[in-house]
Amino acid sequence: MAQLTAKNLMYASIGLAFLGAVMAISSSASGWLGLIGGLLAGLGGLGGVVFFKYGYIVVPLLTERQKIVMITDTGYEIPPSQDVIVKKVGNEYYASAFLAIRIYESATERTPDQNVAYNKYFERAISNMRYAVKICYLLYAEDVAEKRRMIETRKAEAQLRLARERDKAEPDVLKMDKYEREIGMWDTQLQRLIKGVRPMGVLAYAMTSASGISKESAVATLRAQVREVKVTLQNALNVQVEQLTADEMKRCFEWEYAFPSGPKAIEESIL
Repeated sequence: MAQLTAKNLMYASIGLAFLGAVMAISSSASGWLGLIGGLLAGLGGLGGVVFFKYGYIVVPLLTERQKIVMITDTGYEIPPSQDVIVKKVGNEYYASAFLAIRIYESATERTPDQNVAYNKYFERAISNMRYAVKICYLLYAEDVAEKRRMIETRKAEAQLRLARERDKAEPDVLKMDKYEREIGMWDTQLQRLIKGVRPMGVLAYAMTSASGISKESAVATLRAQVREVKVTLQNALNVQVEQLTADEMKRCFEWEYAFPSGPKAIEESIL
């Protein structure tokens, strides 16, 4: 696969920053060479931070602007938008997309009656779909101490976002509801840790595909399906669904063949 990824661009930026730093501190460097080195070090350091934190946004913008098409060694194609994967099979094109499923409530936190109703809503929603959707769950045991620190940090961040939204002249009710549910989720998980329940990590994502006589028609049909899947899953499962792009999408595609073998590898792969 062509490796224009956020991670590789981050490493390239760090290398540029290191080269610039060497040029800047070199005793043999002239004044203008040291100035160029300092500039390269600054740009490289900034690029490293940007690609590390926001690579999933920046990389699709770069590929879309430059019209870069990535082609894998197995014949799959990733268009410049980096939000779908396309392959030609015979005379037809097939396009696939991946969606992250953010789960804020587990089955153990609901009553038996609520779980029965939840399953009924889910089955009803899936039965109304006119095409296949694959939903995948990756489960793994987490480190208790590290999990508690993460939960407390995420809860504080959600509380801060909620407070900022409430302070606005015209707060968004939907955003406030989302932040409140997120805070409730973190609080529930924290209470379970305090009671001694061993935490289980869950990564959930969905995959859907569409076909067409041309690449454009397959992608257009797929994007319509993605919108319908998002609404259906959000309403049926009471979860947040987001379409994955760039490295996150490619990672889910690779997980169709093999996924990380241990908790640490899984956690590192989603940072």
